[in-house]
Amino acid sequence: MVAMTGEPGKSVQGNKHLAFFSWKKEKETRDDSPDQEQEKGFFGGLRKGLSKTRSSLAGRLDRLFLGKKEITQELLDDLEEILFTSDIGVATTQELINSVQEKVARKELKDPEKLRALLKDQMLSFLSVEAPERSLPKPGEPLVIVVVGVNGVGKTTTIGKAAHGFRSAGKNVLLVAADTFRAAAVEQLTIWGERVGAPVIKQDPGADPSAVAFDALTAAVARKIDVVLVDTAGRLHTKINLMEELQKIHRVIGRKLPGAPHEVWLVLDATTGQNAISQAQMFNKALGVSSITLTKLDGTAKGGIVVGISRELGIPIKFIGIGEKIDDLRPFNAADFVQAIFG
Repeated sequence: MVAMTGEPGKSVQGNKHLAFFSWKKEKETRDDSPDQEQEKGFFGGLRKGLSKTRSSLAGRLDRLFLGKKEITQELLDDLEEILFTSDIGVATTQELINSVQEKVARKELKDPEKLRALLKDQMLSFLSVEAPERSLPKPGEPLVIVVVGVNGVGKTTTIGKAAHGFRSAGKNVLLVAADTFRAAAVEQLTIWGERVGAPVIKQDPGADPSAVAFDALTAAVARKIDVVLVDTAGRLHTKINLMEELQKIHRVIGRKLPGAPHEVWLVLDATTGQNAISQAQMFNKALGVSSITLTKLDGTAKGGIVVGISRELGIPIKFIGIGEKIDDLRPFNAADFVQAIFG
């Protein structure tokens, strides 16, 4: 039996199927305008949320370079340790160190202070990953997003906050409780649906997740829904069965709406550091992840993992979670992220 809760929002006309949306209206503003002040507050919140990472990475770099007049091998060894222990990743750390060593050998780099600027620029380039081309919905069809990740990473909360963002942008949203093995997950998604004003499609515990997704798409088309967010299970200890289940959901959605799902969002817990990279590799191999959301960045000094994932996997970061509030899921901006860490 399919249950639908909540009330749908009003459908929006025009460019409603942008796969990579902005929650902020783009328009020119004066420096003293309310929007400019809001932007300052937005960046201030980002900087505050990344304070632990900034202290761990940029703070340690500043102490390393303080009073140094030249770039020595000892300094490079200490730099390598800082980068590695900031969870940037082995491969990415080595690439950064090799780049520095080459410039030092060619006498293009001598000043430790310029080394800091070089690292900042290099990390920005690593984070500037373009999103892969994805199919867009046909006219009259919803944008379908499947959200995946292991249990405990904040997947359902991310869906709720993303739904809030879409609703704030004027889109109507349908939430799909396809994690049918955890009653708590269905309950949590239902609460989020009520909170943000989005209907929820769900079935009895133990129902086939693919059947829930199929019924949800039928409802979405009939109700002219703009965006469908599909919550999925994340039982890593049975990862073979989990991946098969997710692939089946993917296939069923594609049969119902050719070209869907249009996006696959992978949610990772930033506090897990290097484990996040192995999780990303596993999900990407099975499903073809279109973007990554990193949660709990405010609670960790391991924010360097953002750089490592972008570089090693070539998958763009879509959102970062920097707090508990409903607006603390932020669209990722590489320049703002690097600036918030390095200051």
